This record gives sequence, C-alpha cells and structure tokens, in this order.
Amino acid sequence: MKNANRFVAALGAAVATTLLLSACFPFSLLGEPRQTKASGDAPATAQEFYAQTATWKTCAAEIECADVYAPLDWQNVGSEGAISLRLTRHVATGADRLGSLFVNPGGPGASGAEFVAQSVDRASSKALQESYDIIGWDPRGVGDSTAIECYDPAGMDEYIFGLPKNTPRTDAWITEMRESTANYGAACEEQSGELLANVDTINTAHDLDMLRSVVGDKKLNYIGYSYGTLIGAYYAELYPKRVGRVVLDGVVDPTATMFDTVLFQTKGFEQSLRNYLAWCLDQNDCPFTSTVDDAAKSIAQLLAKVEANPLRGEDGRMLGTGTLITAIIYPLYDEGSWPYLNQLFSQLRSGETQMAFTLADSYYSRDTDGTYLDNSNEAFAAINCLDYARETDVSVMKKNAALIEAEAPIFGKYQGYGELACADWPVPAKTMRQEITAKGSAPILVIGTTQDPATPYQNAVNLSKTLDNGYLVTYNGEGHTAYMRGSECVDAVVDDYLLTGKVPSSDPQC
Repeated sequence: MKNANRFVAALGAAVATTLLLSACFPFSLLGEPRQTKASGDAPATAQEFYAQTATWKTCAAEIECADVYAPLDWQNVGSEGAISLRLTRHVATGADRLGSLFVNPGGPGASGAEFVAQSVDRASSKALQESYDIIGWDPRGVGDSTAIECYDPAGMDEYIFGLPKNTPRTDAWITEMRESTANYGAACEEQSGELLANVDTINTAHDLDMLRSVVGDKKLNYIGYSYGTLIGAYYAELYPKRVGRVVLDGVVDPTATMFDTVLFQTKGFEQSLRNYLAWCLDQNDCPFTSTVDDAAKSIAQLLAKVEANPLRGEDGRMLGTGTLITAIIYPLYDEGSWPYLNQLFSQLRSGETQMAFTLADSYYSRDTDGTYLDNSNEAFAAINCLDYARETDVSVMKKNAALIEAEAPIFGKYQGYGELACADWPVPAKTMRQEITAKGSAPILVIGTTQDPATPYQNAVNLSKTLDNGYLVTYNGEGHTAYMRGSECVDAVVDDYLLTGKVPSSDPQC
C-alpha cells in the first residue's frame, strides 16, 4: 500500500500510465508526517555516525521513537551535510532477547516507522516480538525522516488526477507528459534541494548498516517486504559478512529495467484480475455474468469508454483511465479485498464514481479534505528515478508500449510510456541494477508467492539462485507477499529461521 506499505504507484494519472512497484497491506491510514531532526551536532565522520547513541522516548503504547543522523551522501561523508532518520521500536517482551529485527514494508516511499508503530502484529509474530526488538525506520526521503517535498495538495491533485489536453499516446501527448513530469521534478528539486539526488536505495542500504551499529547489533537481522527486499539485497551485497538472519518476501528484481518492471507487473495484475473474475462469478453480488473472458472484455470496454468520456466525481475531480486503473489494481494485491471490486464495477455501471475515488484516494494517501497524509507519492518518484537507468529515446518508448499492449490486452494499452516519469528528472540516476550474490553471507530466506501480481514469483526463484547462500520458500497462493498473511506454513518456516537460524532442507512448497 502506499501508507504503511506502498502498492500500485502511478506516475501521475495525468501521465495515464502506472509504474507498479509494490508493498504489502492495503487500507491502512497513517498520521500526518512531522518533520523532525536528531538532537545535537551532526557527526563529521563515518565512525562518528556509526557511534551515535539513539535516545529512545515513548511515543505510543508499547512503542518508542528516536531520531539519528545519517550523512547526506555516504560517498562524501562529512562534506555534504547530514539528514535525520526516524526510528520506532517495539521492545522485546521476553527475557531471552536475540537482538534487533529491522523491518521495511516496501514502497518505495512507505513509512517503516509507522508500520511498526501501528501494525507491529502485521510486521512480525508474537514469537518474534518476545525475542527481538522490532524496529522500523523511515528511509531517507520518507515520512518523518528528512523528507522529499514537491507540490502542495492542489498541485498534487492536478498532477495525479488532472486529465491530459491531448489525445493519449500521440506525439503531442508525449510532449505534454514530458513537460508535466519535468515540472514535477523541478518542483521536487526546488523544495527538497540536495536531498533529491541522495535518496537512492544504495544510500539507504548504507543507512541500514549504520542503524544496525547504533542499536548495538554485530549483524543485521531483517525482514524486507516487496521493495524492502531490494534494500535487503543491496545490503547483503555491500555487507555480506554482516548478514545475520535476513528474510526477503515478495522480491523486487534487482536486475530489471523500468520497462521490465512495468511489463511483468501489468501482466501480473491482468492475471490477478482474471482470478478475481473467476471468484466473482461464483458470488451472488457479482456485477458480471457469463464467462471470465466475457467479463474481461466488458472491463476493457469500460476503460475505453472512460478514456473517451471521463466521469465527474462528487467533488469535481474527473475519473480518467489512470485513476480508474489505480482503483482496480489496488484491491488486487490481496484477495481479501476483492469484494471492493464488486462494489466498484457495480457503481460504474450506473455512472457512479464514489468507490473508484475512495480506492484511488486510499492508495494515494489522500484524505477526504483534499490533503495528503504522507509524502509517499513524492518519495516513490524520487527513489525510483535514482534507482533505474533512464530511457529518453521516444522511439524506444513507443516500441516498449506496443509490447506491453500486446502482452496485456486489458491494461496494457494504458500502461506504456512509464519511462516518461524519469526521462527528464533533474538529477542523474545512481543505478545498481545487477545480479546480487552476497558472496560469503549467512543463509538468506527468499519467499515467493506463485500468484503475486506485483513481484512475480520468478523474481524470488532467480534471486534464491544467484545468492551465494539463498533458500527459496514458495507459497502457492494469491496476493502480494506471504509472511503474516494467513499461511501457517510460511509463518512457521520464517519464525523458525529467525529464532534458531534453521533453514529448510528443501523448498517447503507452502
């Protein structure tokens, strides 16, 4: 989700395209971000950053908070200034403490601090809470850490929900979208300054090693969900000898291009839509009849109709295809949310938009008064535009868009041109797209869900093979990520590993 966990992340409905990087548990609202800063003077050297003491204070029931410094850029420690990182901690409830267990819910742009503060029972089991201090943190650029800022709420509304002036997918539209995303990037640079160039995942992995030291652990124990797997994978590659017990659940492919990601996820969500339709046709309140193929065709026709004639919402916003696709995809992360789609499609048949905007607003963390509850939209764009290599050749974009449309007949037409989001970003990429081996690390547990629409199962298979010491755990099921999602088999394997270090002798095929 985009709140405690970021889900489908649009590059702006104005761009009418969606880059689908993921996260975990939808429909959780977070509090207003608070700009904070660590106390005292910022350290001057890497050793001093590592030697910081976190001052923990009670900030919620059974939750402590702290703020520490990190270098603005780990490649230029001491010369580029410092930023502040927010941490939250649920202290181990048992006597036999094993250390700290860091968790990250995904995104990029999701608040790990809020994840632990509000959803510690979704982040970890009671058994882990007895033995570990469960710690979440807001990665650089996110939430209550020194955060990326771009537009005010009115500007964000126009960027996300505004409709293009030109016919989608024409040359004039491409020019319009490049101007829109370039203006957005310029606003982020103006509001965020040098931070914008330093919120890449490599810097975040270095932050995580520093945080490990700050809390007094010799090795890192960690659960990363979705995009959090990329943080964990980069950490393992950079610091293989400091890997303790690491779980990567819902793997983001560290070698994939932006085009690869959009293609695989568009296909994944289209398959999940068909899975939903198969389920729906057995329900009494299903808005579709006949077959899955017929229902899929009617959804394709609905999207074409909305593109030609957007629907006006009660608050005056227009429902275009970008917003509608976000509303459809959001519940597909979790089959428990499929009933929302029944309501959505039933309303749309009569021209009602309430559920569509409710789902889209929940994804975008937009409150009913038009304000935004966090900065995850801004952080998502800023982090991705540093992590992925740029594609600026429009002819290549057109070729890629045609491939996506051919592979996904329902969503594909509207999912091309994802590269436009970063083509004119004002700071250069700091990409590390490569195979991760983490040579010499301790065992790493890699979890893949066979029907995961956001992070394809094959990603987990591939990473478990390229890792020097990777162990695959397959969950044969639907939805995004598997641990603490209802599978007793997965939960038992993960808990056993984190509590004892034991890895399964073979894939348990949960």
